[in-house]
Amino acid sequence: MKDWAIQGEELANCNCNFGCPCQFGVSPTDGSCEAAVVYDIHKGHHGDVKLDGLRAGATYKWPGPIHEGNGEMQLVIDARADAAQRAALEAIMTGEDTEDMATMWFVFSAMSPNRHPTLSAPIELAIDREGRSGRAKVGGIFEISAAPIPHPVTGAPHRVGLNLPNGFEFTAAELASGSTRTSGGAIALAKNRDSHAHFAALHLTGAGVVRA
Repeated sequence: MKDWAIQGEELANCNCNFGCPCQFGVSPTDGSCEAAVVYDIHKGHHGDVKLDGLRAGATYKWPGPIHEGNGEMQLVIDARADAAQRAALEAIMTGEDTEDMATMWFVFSAMSPNRHPTLSAPIELAIDREGRSGRAKVGGIFEISAAPIPHPVTGAPHRVGLNLPNGFEFTAAELASGSTRTSGGAIALAKNRDSHAHFAALHLTGAGVVRA
């Protein structure tokens, strides 16, 4: 396997209630899973191919819990990536050069037999992990917006964190309220409105999450 590593930030939004039951080994809120995610790669490589400064995104859709499979996925690679960088990111995000079940990309790909062609698009992204706010625009394919979870009584920002010491995606995340609008691509997401979102710092290799 080729050696690879990625350090960066992630903004993700799914259709579940805040907190996402899947993180606790419980079925999705309405029984299905629809998600959009964007990655900002601060530093990375795949073999000799440098990935610093690039971005990537993806949309996913499963008819039931992720682990039951039969899902579909579509990757979107930064339009600034050259052919080698695009191939490298596509390999990483489809679970190649990765130990079995070591990363979310391996799992998501393994559970998505319906894989749509990878797209190339400009990706605009602004993330404030501490402030639990952000926005992503992935060409004309999809947009994600996220803001702090509102307190149910006062409406004031409600801060919630998630710790996953043995997680395959991150160790800690800030939770938020997010919405996704799809306007292109092969996967339409219709249920991601004021639903679970999270911000996380990522440090991943083919062996899984690098723990501090």
